[in-house]
Amino acid sequence: MPAQVISSENNETQILITIQHGDSMLDFETALQGSLNEAGVLGVEKQLEAMDTDGSPIKVGGITMSSKHKKEPKVYETSWGSAKLARYVYQSSQGGETFCPLDQNARIIVNSTPAFARLVSWKYAQMAAPQVEEDLLQNHGRKSSRSTLRDLADVVASIAQAKEEKWAYDIPDLPKAVKTIGIGLDGANLLYYEGYREAMCGTISLYDDEGERLHTIYCAEAPEYGKGTFKSRFSREINKVKARYPDAVYVGIADGAADNWTFLEPFTTVQVLDFYHVSEYVAGAAEALYPGKKASQERHAWLKQKLHDLKHEKGAAKRLQEELDSAKPGNNRTASLEKLISARTYFKNHWHQMIYPQAREQNLPIGSGVTEAGCKTLVKQRMCRSGMRWKEQGASMLLTLRALVCTSGSWNAFWSKMSRYGFPVTHNLPPVH
Repeated sequence: MPAQVISSENNETQILITIQHGDSMLDFETALQGSLNEAGVLGVEKQLEAMDTDGSPIKVGGITMSSKHKKEPKVYETSWGSAKLARYVYQSSQGGETFCPLDQNARIIVNSTPAFARLVSWKYAQMAAPQVEEDLLQNHGRKSSRSTLRDLADVVASIAQAKEEKWAYDIPDLPKAVKTIGIGLDGANLLYYEGYREAMCGTISLYDDEGERLHTIYCAEAPEYGKGTFKSRFSREINKVKARYPDAVYVGIADGAADNWTFLEPFTTVQVLDFYHVSEYVAGAAEALYPGKKASQERHAWLKQKLHDLKHEKGAAKRLQEELDSAKPGNNRTASLEKLISARTYFKNHWHQMIYPQAREQNLPIGSGVTEAGCKTLVKQRMCRSGMRWKEQGASMLLTLRALVCTSGSWNAFWSKMSRYGFPVTHNLPPVH
């Protein structure tokens, strides 16, 4: 027997479901899911009816609008299935665009309820549209089309992008006070239809006085020429954090790309070159100075000592730079000379940022591992699967969702603001004159 409403009064609804027991637990659970979906749809229909107007004239933006004589039907997508409802639609006496108060009151996004839009966009942030479609069918007993799912997720992302400047998401309660904030950025290659291009990722990590990471805020943007959108978005996030923690020590952490430091220096008082990238250049210099199998033991000993000195002895970076300037490769091969010249140039340009002993004394971060992991989490895990190619809009929307989902607390905070304030795109508000 299908689920049925047995009463609906005094602001509450009672729904009856009847479950047939049998020999198969799996069949029973599948039937139960179907009955619960039926009940969910009925409940949503009653809730939507309660949130609609009574058809009386209303004012929107100073304009008096009247309802049409007859309610107009609409299908709303919910977490339990499609709900069909007739609701009032309004229009001014001069004609023009129509307005549905129910869509505004219920925070409808396109034609989906908020919970369904949240469900779909979260799943789409984790998996491709065909997998979201199959997941809804297998785990929720609910059919949908992949194009509908993708479009709904894109609308949610567009709302998040539009509200970036005004909506600030609270940082969760942290177990300790924030002393240091590390800011890093890096790129990750993403396959577009015209070839590989670099998407950008940024991280803002909060540390306590012992150097333990407490929280990380993620930011990302699709490949673009000049990186203007990413830099603007990341700058806004940094400024929000600086307003919250004005007394923290701000540390810039990145590799040697000049553009990274041009961006980071205005926001940070301390700049630290990523130790892992430095170690790669030192390893290259070791291969140049002690090439071949016979010099393997000497090469490893030199490399180990230099890395130890860089991390623990003040002034070691400058001394190593001077040593490399006067050093000669261990053989006449072009590859050895190129490695040595590369290390010389790197140290000449960045030795002043290799302040690892001082940073360790103050429990400051010395590696960009959080940012590099962010590139993998935000971009690689979801967007670089077999056969995936992207266009700018789709990539930008998905990365917005990924950043919200991966930043602890931001996803729930976003939906809390959606429920509280709504957004014109969600319910097609007429323009205010």
